[in-house]
Amino acid sequence: MADQEERVPVMQKVLDNPFLLVFLGITIPTVLYIVWGVMEIANIPVAR
Repeated sequence: MADQEERVPVMQKVLDNPFLLVFLGITIPTVLYIVWGVMEIANIPVAR
């Protein structure tokens, strides 16, 4: 049994990949700010 490789947890694979962390660190805030901006624009009342 000691010869078998242990399964690496998915979260550890994510946190061990610096390129994925950089991608997520740029993508998630960008998407959130875009959604926030669209919500703010949608709340502007229509001029008459």
